[in-house]
Amino acid sequence: MSINTSIAGAGTASNSSVTILLGRILLSVIFLLSGFGKLTAISGTAAYFGGLGLPAPTVTAVVVGLIELLGGLAILTGFQTRSAAWVLAVFTVATGLVAHTGWADQMQMIQFLKNLGITGGFLLLASSGAGAYSIDAKRG
Repeated sequence: MSINTSIAGAGTASNSSVTILLGRILLSVIFLLSGFGKLTAISGTAAYFGGLGLPAPTVTAVVVGLIELLGGLAILTGFQTRSAAWVLAVFTVATGLVAHTGWADQMQMIQFLKNLGITGGFLLLASSGAGAYSIDAKRG
């Protein structure tokens, strides 16, 4: 390995870890806020889910809130990142297909496409891992 490769590789790894950390923070915010909101307003969330025709809306509200909150925390801290990213990628596509399929409505189409974009971020995170600034990296 040449000296130039080592130097370039070291700088790139550091920049990549900072970029991955920023990506993790940005991806986690929506899930932390949304999960917390659902868990602190179970009755409203359950009523919305019931309106969508989802089964056991109160139980579904709790499960969805926990997936969002705990998944968001896992992504933020970089704990079990690859697994959490896969779970949230599947969850985000499913959410789009359940709640945002009225594509004749421009806002529903935007929400669905937003979900696809977020899913892309999770797939990249599932592939790349959490980076150096994470619990995963500290655990080895």
